[in-house]
Amino acid sequence: MKIINVAIIGYGLSGRIFHGAIIDAVRGFEIKSVVTTDTKKANQAKLDFPNVSIVESVESVFKDDTIDLVVISTPNTSHFSLAERALNNGKHVVIEKPFTITTHDALRLIDLQHDTRKILSVYHNRRFDGDYQTIKQIINNDELGRLVEFESHFDRFRNTMKDNAWREQNLPGSGMLYDLGSHLIDQALDLFGLPQEVYADMSSQRRGPVDDSFEIILYYSELKVTLKSSIHVKEPLPRFILNGSDGSFVKYGLDVQEPQLKEGIRPNDPQYGIDDEDNWGILNTSSRKSIETVKGDYRLYYENIYQAITQGKPLLISAHDGFNVMRIIEAAKHSHQLRSRIQIKH
Repeated sequence: MKIINVAIIGYGLSGRIFHGAIIDAVRGFEIKSVVTTDTKKANQAKLDFPNVSIVESVESVFKDDTIDLVVISTPNTSHFSLAERALNNGKHVVIEKPFTITTHDALRLIDLQHDTRKILSVYHNRRFDGDYQTIKQIINNDELGRLVEFESHFDRFRNTMKDNAWREQNLPGSGMLYDLGSHLIDQALDLFGLPQEVYADMSSQRRGPVDDSFEIILYYSELKVTLKSSIHVKEPLPRFILNGSDGSFVKYGLDVQEPQLKEGIRPNDPQYGIDDEDNWGILNTSSRKSIETVKGDYRLYYENIYQAITQGKPLLISAHDGFNVMRIIEAAKHSHQLRSRIQIKH
């Protein structure tokens, strides 16, 4: 089996949990280098992967001919520049969401990918959440008839600002829209494609420098899609609400993989990705019944990356997917400023 040598740039929560732990669980990958200047994170990387090389310079990774794949898990402001340099040095690239900060930069990376003929993908891992896979199955099986309303929530309760958190500082690409909004938008586009119009309302509920709450409405010919996130939701609201001509589906509870990974549960554990029965969704059509949540598995993302690199298989999540998410984010920002719907060109 061909081994793909990986370098992870950035080893915070995302680099360690969402990338390192998942990559380590997929056959064919070897994490060879971790780039960090933080001593605590470097020590953690050595505990996680005793044979890994800790380097402080990204340039040493780009110039290392043995590195095949570079995973960029850094603040959003550096996604474009690091991906550009990695591609120019002949590396395949995975970028933590959001893909870039602007559609302009997204298109520049897509052009560069075409020139270098390297794999370029954005880590929209939430496509492999169990709850999302469940509602995708329900929609594909036409269990609700003609879908007329789709509502997706990703809420939190954090009534104070985090000290020194770059996502909560007044920087390009900061705020909830770029963070959790990227996930919700990507899922909606995966299900329904680009909408005809976008309307958005954003706010800072904690009176901070960036948005921490949003409501985005995507308008299709016969479907209204509402995407919501708030920082002041202590009592859990439904994760998904689907209404159709034949009935409804409601699902509570977020996917379990993130808390499991934080607790040290890894994908080889039999309980990994399995939802609590109390959180199974309710399908109410000709009868009312609970629907077992599909098992979530983030490994499917990196298994596809491996197949794309070694066998030329199509990417499940392409750079163009990342560009489309950026189109909706920019339309949402524009809509919020104008307080009006924004048309999306197809």
